[in-house]
Amino acid sequence: MVSHGEPFASINDLRTFVNETICYQEQLEVGAFQMTERILTRLGHPCGIYFCVHGPRQVKFSAIWETDNNTVLFYGASGERTLKTQLVDAPVLQPAVA
Repeated sequence: MVSHGEPFASINDLRTFVNETICYQEQLEVGAFQMTERILTRLGHPCGIYFCVHGPRQVKFSAIWETDNNTVLFYGASGERTLKTQLVDAPVLQPAVA
């Protein structure tokens, strides 16, 4: 497990970290591929974010930020976990306003 000591001031900072980490691991150019995300909920409350980088030839690389343990789990194209990063500090995940 890798520890990330810098605090994230916003969800956008976390999003940038995830995108850059996936691109570095998979040898992709940062910003060249679309990244989507979805808020994960448990019992109606947000508990994390699922990130997905849509790479070349419809290959998908993903990461999940789970707020309970404040970790980001990175997954390769075949679904295997490639990296687990413990965040020292992260932004608060607010529920989506309907």
